[in-house]
This record gives sequence, C-alpha cells and structure tokens, in this order.
Amino acid sequence: MARWFGSANPVLREKTFAGQLATGETMTVQGTVNKTGILLLCVVVTAVFKKEWSGLTAPIYALLEGLVLGGLSAIFEKSYPGIAVQSVALTFGVLFVLLLAYKTGLIRATRGFTLGIVCATGAIALVYTANMLIQVFGGSGMSFLYASTPLGIGISVVVVIIAALNLILDFDLIERGAAIGAPKYMEWYGAFALMVTLIWLYLEILRLLGKARRR
Repeated sequence: MARWFGSANPVLREKTFAGQLATGETMTVQGTVNKTGILLLCVVVTAVFKKEWSGLTAPIYALLEGLVLGGLSAIFEKSYPGIAVQSVALTFGVLFVLLLAYKTGLIRATRGFTLGIVCATGAIALVYTANMLIQVFGGSGMSFLYASTPLGIGISVVVVIIAALNLILDFDLIERGAAIGAPKYMEWYGAFALMVTLIWLYLEILRLLGKARRR
C-alpha cells in the first residue's frame, strides 16, 4: 500500500512529481541539494546589493528574492546591528540540524507528523491573512503578533518551529521524487521549493530576534 505524503509548502505538493517520469538522466537528492546551494548563493549575492555580479548569477527567482530580503534585512540591521548575520547563521544552523535529523531517521515525515505540520502552517497562514485584511480595511491589526511581550515572542517561537519542521516535509517529498525517477530538471524545482521554506524561516527568525532585541 502506497504511503500518503504531502507538504505545507505551496510549491511542493503530493502531485508535484506525478507523471514526471524521466526517459534519460533522473533526479537525485544530492543534485537537488547542490542546486539549493546555488540558489542560496544567488540570494546572498543579491542581498548585499552587488549589482555588477547579477549578470553572472542565473535563477531569476533567487535574485529577486535576494533583493527583497536584502531590503528587509537592511531595515532590521539599521535598528539592530548584526541581526541579519545572526538570522542567516541560525537559518543555516536549523537547516543543517534538521537535515541531519532526517537523514539519521530521528525525525520522519509520518502521516500524523505531516498532517500536524500542514494544519499548523495553514492556521498561521489564516492568521497572517486575517491580520493583513484588517489592516487593509483601516484596522490596527493584531498587535500581539508584533509585540515584544512574552506572548508576542512566544508566538514567534512557535511560528519559527513550524517553519523549521516544514523542511522535514520538503526533504521527504524531494527524496520521494528522486526515488520514483523524476527527470533531472526537477532538481531545480525541488531546490526552488526548498528555498521557499528557507526564506520563510529566515524572515520568522529575523522577526523573532527583532522582538527579543526590543525587550
């Protein structure tokens, strides 16, 4: 009986690899990891605003995302010097620890685990969307989401944990895509999907550290 699997990542779903059977070279987990590294490099290069290098870097998504992250990081960095470097270091640290935990079998994307993370991620998305709509229609929004109070910091800690655990779901789907013999180009798609989660994780860590610095 085929095992059910899924992800809360909007660009990495159970059906992502459906029908993606290669006739030549196939996708591998290592290839996806390598391409994720390339995309991360593009993000970092663009985030430091080295425009003269942009012509040498390829994936448009990573470059544009780097510009956005660079701008947001600069805003936080102006108020809290060193916070961007700390956030990057923590993001890579979480990625390494969870990848190790996944590869050693310490954490597995079981049905219950997956359902829990997908539901929690959906709840976070609903709260963020509701807050945005309240602000669009002239309200003050849910101030506790941004407050540096114990509640505000606690919420950020929970969101960071949920964002981090989404990486396990991504690892699982990428590994399964490789196992079914997906085409080589799907390594780039898997790397892109992994970047979506990593960028969310980085932003949430940045927000958490900002709250902690304001106390």
